Amino acid sequence: MNASKQFRIWGIGLLTFILLLYILSDVLTPFVAGMAVAYFVDPLADRLEEWGLSRLVATSVITVCFFILTIGVLSTLLPVLATQVIGFASRVPEYMDYVRNLAEPLIKDIFAGVSESDLKELGSTIASFAKQGLGVLGQVLKQVISGGVALVDIVSILVLTPLVTFYLLRDWDVMVARIDNWLPRKHADIIRDQFRLVDQTLAGFVRGQASVCLILGVFYAAGLSVLGLEFGLLVGLGAGLISFIPYFGSILGLGVSIAIALVQFDSWMDIAMVGGVFAIGQIIEGNFLTPKLVGEKVGLHPVWVIFALMAGGSLAGFTGVMLAVPVAAVIGVLVRFGLAQYMKSALYTGDMSK
Repeated sequence: MNASKQFRIWGIGLLTFILLLYILSDVLTPFVAGMAVAYFVDPLADRLEEWGLSRLVATSVITVCFFILTIGVLSTLLPVLATQVIGFASRVPEYMDYVRNLAEPLIKDIFAGVSESDLKELGSTIASFAKQGLGVLGQVLKQVISGGVALVDIVSILVLTPLVTFYLLRDWDVMVARIDNWLPRKHADIIRDQFRLVDQTLAGFVRGQASVCLILGVFYAAGLSVLGLEFGLLVGLGAGLISFIPYFGSILGLGVSIAIALVQFDSWMDIAMVGGVFAIGQIIEGNFLTPKLVGEKVGLHPVWVIFALMAGGSLAGFTGVMLAVPVAAVIGVLVRFGLAQYMKSALYTGDMSK
């Protein structure tokens, strides 16, 4: 079989797989979630095997502990977070009015030479852009929610995800070995190398960056709550969870926290301490968490991750969001491989003897 026919067969198989993912996206959520959890904790299962436990026992212990911990945390935090979300939403106009009144004198000084009509036109333009941006974000969130929650019974997710996780984690090494046997023998080494790079990228981003985001979220939430900041738990966890975008999570969390603190506190010392929580968080992240847990560059640019998450949510709802980062990692590795081959080819060098 020549290379052109092999490529055509694999291309048809890939397109069929993508089409099935799109068609079945509404029922894949618990399976994708189970696969993600199994991939996340597989190194822990390997470590327990090294300590003398069988794969079955290691899988059972990890699965039970993971989901007990997850359900316990969610059952504790969700009622508090729901209350804070409702309370924060009702206070947003007050925060906006306060910040606007605080910033108006400064803005007037900056635009002292600009006519009032031009200022109004500028304000309406900014408001229009903001409205469009919020509209797009709202549509993405609506599709994510409708695709992930409304169409998939939440009970089936809670029941199926632990089962899928258990079976995949138990048979992970067997499945990897079986897939390896399916690879075309002539190109097996090259494909293994690319999968190894994908695994390194995902391990660095998903396992490492997820750990960083979780630790920062707990730190910010605890620090702001100890300081008595209103909605500190909500703001802190939110800032930590979006910290996979460098500086964005801390800057957004700092801005929201300072706005709340300006309204809530009379003392500048209290406001400075709120800012200090984020300053300490950045020091911990930059000097300890990221170097230890994430390591070197993982090959997923933050802008590429954001685009992947939005595209996944738009195409396949919540399932698409869960698949976004792995797919982005695979595409990134394949693009880099393709570019490397192009740089060696006559198409790039002009040397037709190659």
